[in-house]
Amino acid sequence: MKMGYTIAQKIIKSHLVSGEMTVGSEIGLKIDQTLTQDATGTMAYLQFEAMGTERVKTELSVAYIDHNTLQAGFENADDHRYIQTVTKKHGIRFSRPGNGICHQVHLERFGVPGKTLIGSDSHTPTAGGIGMLGMGAGGLDVAVAMGGGTYYITMPRIIRINLTGALPDFVGAKDVILEVLRMLDVKGGVGAIIEYGGEGAKTLSVPQRATITNMGAELGATSSLFPSDEVTRAFLAAQDREKDFVPLSPDVDAKYDAEYTIDLSSLVPLAACPHSPGNVKPVSELEGMKIDQVCIGSCTNSSMLDMLTVAAMLKGKTVHPDVSLSISPGSKQVYTMLAECGALADMIAAGARILECACGPCIGMGFSPKSAGISLRTFNRNFEARSGTADAKVYLVSPETAAASAIAGKFTDPRSLGKAPEIKVPTHFIINDNLIEMPATEEEAASVTVERGPNIKPIPVGNAPDEILSAKLLLKVGDNITTDHIMPAGTKILPYRSNVPKLSEFCFTVCDKDFPERAKREGGGIIVGGSNYGQGSSREHAALVPLYLGIRAVIAKSFARIHVANLINFGIAPLTFENPDDYDRLSEGDELVICDFSSAVAKDERVILTDMTTGAKIPLCLSLSPRQREILSAGGLLNLTKQISE
Repeated sequence: MKMGYTIAQKIIKSHLVSGEMTVGSEIGLKIDQTLTQDATGTMAYLQFEAMGTERVKTELSVAYIDHNTLQAGFENADDHRYIQTVTKKHGIRFSRPGNGICHQVHLERFGVPGKTLIGSDSHTPTAGGIGMLGMGAGGLDVAVAMGGGTYYITMPRIIRINLTGALPDFVGAKDVILEVLRMLDVKGGVGAIIEYGGEGAKTLSVPQRATITNMGAELGATSSLFPSDEVTRAFLAAQDREKDFVPLSPDVDAKYDAEYTIDLSSLVPLAACPHSPGNVKPVSELEGMKIDQVCIGSCTNSSMLDMLTVAAMLKGKTVHPDVSLSISPGSKQVYTMLAECGALADMIAAGARILECACGPCIGMGFSPKSAGISLRTFNRNFEARSGTADAKVYLVSPETAAASAIAGKFTDPRSLGKAPEIKVPTHFIINDNLIEMPATEEEAASVTVERGPNIKPIPVGNAPDEILSAKLLLKVGDNITTDHIMPAGTKILPYRSNVPKLSEFCFTVCDKDFPERAKREGGGIIVGGSNYGQGSSREHAALVPLYLGIRAVIAKSFARIHVANLINFGIAPLTFENPDDYDRLSEGDELVICDFSSAVAKDERVILTDMTTGAKIPLCLSLSPRQREILSAGGLLNLTKQISE
């Protein structure tokens, strides 16, 4: 008897290029659309150029400028001009600075239910708010997809979250995903796609759904999805894109690997406490705590709905004198409409500082808190030092909680304000795509000159593995090491994303300020980590920079999905402990040896690590598909691609 399919399974089935839809096995997918942002885009397009493909082969590819928008030196501006010219030459649309945050703009203007999207940003699953299978990926994987190549993932489990009821006053979509994080924590979605449904889902608008799917990245999920239904149709119609509507829902007999139920009517305002999105508590338990800063915006909470809600709560009020409030609309479309309807004036009158339509404070790009400051943010991550202030304490909250607290100067449960303002989101949005540049035609492309500034340096390239891997354990770190630990962001660092030698000076400095120099002095080595190593951003620089510093292998209890793919793509072996307790047997500075290493990579042989310092012999796993073994044996995906083309 034929079994019904979930939403994710339907999309995967219609895009399956290779493999079987068996959980845990490798599958290859056709990719319809790609997106990049400027912090990862320069490297992605350098890699696209290195592949030798003249014209992008996806249905649609868009390059967004939304991360490195502070221009305190020439570096960011040079990167933007490079991206503008390279995309013009190769058939990619270019969203200019000021047009908005990639995930929000893509949802508004380009996302299509039932299509596949990969982006060089971990929050690409935002597109799941309209029933599109969006996945974060490393820049090299995006470059390959733009060239018409297949995108490979491990076939995920499908987790169903059934929503009932409706949200009460002053409880928002952010509280829904924080509740999911409270249930499952930051590793609960690893190896899974989260599907939302039920009668409660029908009460949520597309921007609310997108808030929830956006932060599925914090669960470690491959993607998150809502059905494409009449709510979706209304959203697309408001964007003059009703022609893109495709109904999409699970079959009635679809089977899920796990199911949970959340009663929306029972939810309360929640906050993720420092320093993890999974450290969730009710706002009522934090009420009265003095705060210093509030930041509203980011790809999670900067929609028209979010902005109108905040403006209504601020109208006629004044931000507390001890609080600095920033507001970042998510797109030029939203910014313009806020100005036209008067909501922007209400925000400004209350004392809000209006920032440009960009990621901004979310990535430490300005508006850092004061020393040891308490910052409430509507963002998606509160990792230590991510804000730009090492000792700041960042809490993730809804726009409703943020606005109420900004006025009071302390953590405030917005329900204490009584009845929530009635928000009417327009049924038709202003459509003006004048800041999205179309690429040159194939005929015109030959005359386009790609501009490269002096900060853009060549891409590091890996080497084929040696038969004997002998190296020092350079760094030992714990559980849930993020890409912000490995390769920090912020105003001082992000401008060097296209300059790996300079960027290497900051690698792992959050954990150990001496690591870069030690790695250079030792000529490279091995890193050991705990569980969920590499969670967070899709930034492939967290693999590229260690490669440049000579890291040949990372041994961990477990890896985050995108990061392990990035390690393989750049020729770094991702090894796991056969027995996780063996983690405790290794110490920083130990001399480590793996014999028959290249053979183990190529032939799926058992790996035995010998600690020459202690004499311990530790069995390791190298769980790779045949394709991944081929990549690692070649020293990385670029090397393999060149070998095949030759």
